[in-house]
Amino acid sequence: MYEIAHRVLPLRSDPPRDVVVTVGMPYEEPTGEWSCPYRIDGLDGWEHERKVTGPDSLGAAELALAMVRAAVTGSHEAREGLLNWDDVSPGPRAQTVWVTWDKEHDLAYIAMKREILPGEATRQVVAEDAVLDYGEKGRLIGVELMNAAARLPSEMRL
Repeated sequence: MYEIAHRVLPLRSDPPRDVVVTVGMPYEEPTGEWSCPYRIDGLDGWEHERKVTGPDSLGAAELALAMVRAAVTGSHEAREGLLNWDDVSPGPRAQTVWVTWDKEHDLAYIAMKREILPGEATRQVVAEDAVLDYGEKGRLIGVELMNAAARLPSEMRL
């Protein structure tokens, strides 16, 4: 499953652990309907990929989000007060990236923010078939990827 949304919820159990909710990219079925995969790790009985089907990609994604929220909020753990949909685990969080792919030159750019302004990359590091762009405070802001057709997952080659 190519992940498009992710949430980590703290489960106040003994010992504490996380419940990880993942929603995948919608895809078209041979029937013309659209399906959206999802998974909930950390709740008993949910540790495998499931899917919902809708009339289009947005409908399938909306159904998947509604399904995972209903499963979490209706779980035994939530009813016992050990789990809350609105709690988010501290620590590193998933980040949205923006990918552009130049098929003609087989280059992709993976940006850590929607728009990178000219001159914003203050340092570049070349690493094999990639160039890492860093901003003023040393934070990674983008990656230029050569040989993108072979290195990017098919779901990212749009």
